[in-house]
Amino acid sequence: MFFPRYAVAAALCAATSTAFMVDPRNARSSGLNSIGSNTVVSGALGMTATISEPTAETAPEPNLMRPPIDYIWEDVAVQLKNTFGYSDEEIDAYNSEVENNKETLMKIYKALQLARGFENACNQQYMQGKIRGFMHLDNGQESIPALVDYAIKNGDKKYSYYREHTHAIASGVDPGEVMAELFMKEAGSCKGAGGSMHIFDKPTYFQGGWALVSEQLPYAAGAAKSILLDRELGISDNADFEKHDAPPPEDDDRISVVFVGEGGAQNGRMAELLNSAAKDNLPLLAIVIDNGRAINTYTGDVAKNGNVFEQGRHYGVPGLQVDGYDAADVAKGGKAVIDYVRSGKGPALLQVHTYRFNGHSPADPEHERGRKDEKQWARAEQDPIKKFEDKYTASGMFTEDELKEAKKEVLASVKAAVKFADESPMPPVELAKQLEYPDAPDTDYNTKPAPAFADAVNARTISPEQMETITAHIAALREKAKTGDISIGDAINLAIHEEMLRDPTTTIHAEDLQAGSSYDIPKLTQQTYGRIRAADEIIDEGHFIGKALGEAMNGYRPIVELMNTNFGIFGMAEISSAGNTFATTGGQFDMPMTIVGAGGTAPNQALGAEHSQPFHAYVMGIPGLKICTAASPDAAYGITKSMIRDNGPCFLFAPVKMMKESKGTLELDKCAPLNKAALLHEASADSVASGNAVTVLTYLHGVKEAQLVTDEIMEEGFDIDLIELRSLKPLDMDTIRKSLERTHKICILDESTQSGGVGATVSARISEELFDLLDAPVKRLCMDDAPVPYASTMEVAVVKRGSDLVQGVFDLCTGQY
Repeated sequence: MFFPRYAVAAALCAATSTAFMVDPRNARSSGLNSIGSNTVVSGALGMTATISEPTAETAPEPNLMRPPIDYIWEDVAVQLKNTFGYSDEEIDAYNSEVENNKETLMKIYKALQLARGFENACNQQYMQGKIRGFMHLDNGQESIPALVDYAIKNGDKKYSYYREHTHAIASGVDPGEVMAELFMKEAGSCKGAGGSMHIFDKPTYFQGGWALVSEQLPYAAGAAKSILLDRELGISDNADFEKHDAPPPEDDDRISVVFVGEGGAQNGRMAELLNSAAKDNLPLLAIVIDNGRAINTYTGDVAKNGNVFEQGRHYGVPGLQVDGYDAADVAKGGKAVIDYVRSGKGPALLQVHTYRFNGHSPADPEHERGRKDEKQWARAEQDPIKKFEDKYTASGMFTEDELKEAKKEVLASVKAAVKFADESPMPPVELAKQLEYPDAPDTDYNTKPAPAFADAVNARTISPEQMETITAHIAALREKAKTGDISIGDAINLAIHEEMLRDPTTTIHAEDLQAGSSYDIPKLTQQTYGRIRAADEIIDEGHFIGKALGEAMNGYRPIVELMNTNFGIFGMAEISSAGNTFATTGGQFDMPMTIVGAGGTAPNQALGAEHSQPFHAYVMGIPGLKICTAASPDAAYGITKSMIRDNGPCFLFAPVKMMKESKGTLELDKCAPLNKAALLHEASADSVASGNAVTVLTYLHGVKEAQLVTDEIMEEGFDIDLIELRSLKPLDMDTIRKSLERTHKICILDESTQSGGVGATVSARISEELFDLLDAPVKRLCMDDAPVPYASTMEVAVVKRGSDLVQGVFDLCTGQY
């Protein structure tokens, strides 16, 4: 299509508050795209007009907010030469590989038709009520899945977003399984647990389908890191997708591919991705699907720079822009960029300028400025399938009958996919609970075998000098453990080293890692295992928790150390997805990730509100997480070892003010259960018989507070069963029940707020499940809902302590409640 041709003077005279739009061919080879990239001329009245190429062949087009770029192959070739360093001969080869190969062109055409046909079928089934929830269609953007089908390999890691049906199918996921997933059927790729926005398939390494905009970016970085880990450690996936002692092939050229919209690419995660990918020279390709709409909003209204392919310049990451209207050019240019990444030269960006023919979702009102007019125009003028058909029937490469036959074949497969989905059974109700955790809560982690290849990998990746140093360090810590001189931080550090040596797939991420962070938890990890396994990270917990998630999906066991657990607030999206992934993927992907850090709120700790938040309460509502606390070195050691061996996401909270002061002995080489509380002090039989005993539940700093006042409570004639809640989730109701059967009274010394706190959850369960054992209401001693002040004179009104527990026990035993 062509835009009307006007002279500059005429354009200036005709300028109004609604500017004419530019044909970007005027700026060919400049690398400009549609946001903020038109040539603008200012008039005397401050109005603007843009300059368009003239033609007398067509009438003026509508006032498009976002004109096409109308690239031809030469525009792409110039970028490949100038930005990626390709020679003219290499560029000609990429061109010839497609343009002179009828089989390749037919492959591209079928991919285009399959993407369009599948999405049309989805829309029909959605309107019939067979597909429910949110659904996002890809019509108009078919050149991207065609590129995937042409140039992306099965072993490549693929991370997409919520508009991923066509990306999954182009990656090799069976269309019937994708459709069945949308139909919420057990035969779906995720057994009906994921739905439209969460397509996963382990055999094709298609790893999502992620619903939170841009969350997939750090996951893809972690997946790319796993490729480097495989090469460094000399291990690879076996037929069951488990690591074994066989190096990747010498010609291993796997990459990680992540899809993101140009609106999502404005998210800060994009800058973090580029930094990480450049720093570690990750084999990563970011495909930016530029449809000009952030949901429905014109992206130029919310983003200053739409040239996402240029965002990598600051990091030394090259980018290419192609026109999605021409699927063959996308395939040629995209393949060149993919090969650049495969060759080991580092990460790259590929921005595909395209148009989305549908709204954000079928239920989308599309009230945003210019959206309906643009959609109508794009369907008529920017259809990549029509472009392909016109181009290659005109050139004589295909007859119309050949293309019609190919389309017929493709649509028959779509029809078969719908039939398969329709006839498949619904999943059983029991499956929901089965997908809660990869490992059952009562797992005995002491019985889990270590990888058979551990010694071999350690021998080839840890030098004799490094091994001597770490062996001496471990021996020194174990001696402290025997004499009762080991701290909580050192106990966790000991557990980490023992597990990293036991299982070389264990990795660790932290801030200040080289220096040992604040409490020596990651001490000597990088010095022993190298940067590839022990990564010092940028100061954004969401980024490196996300990278850990990507590693965990690809056969590794990442540990994330948070210098302070409250910093995990930056990673709530990633922590949430870690908890959901095993279930969402229908049990395909384990999530063996351990997060550990110091947190909680000690009385008079003088850290202020932001460092005193009950993050342990914030994450309690995330499904799929196992959440533990440890107020002693022994608990911290045993729980850490078990969490690292667990196949699901685990979170260990340690008391920030006790990390160095609390000392004790360890039961060495012993994993602790992740579902059990600990009875630290048992009330005397006499106090129980006289009705003067109380069950006290607490954790973190509350343990120390309770232990400090136990003698005082006993001097008053009362006694307590002191139970440390080492497992917040799952909650050990059996231990609580056993104690209540003796005392019939319960007090919770809670290190979280009155509203939404841990104590609120525990209290509710006791009232619901153990009500008949209670002789008095549950007594909650929790933090006030007010932020924790810095000044101790105010803080005492917010944070509960041992003196409050003494009063609480007295009140319960004397009936003052």
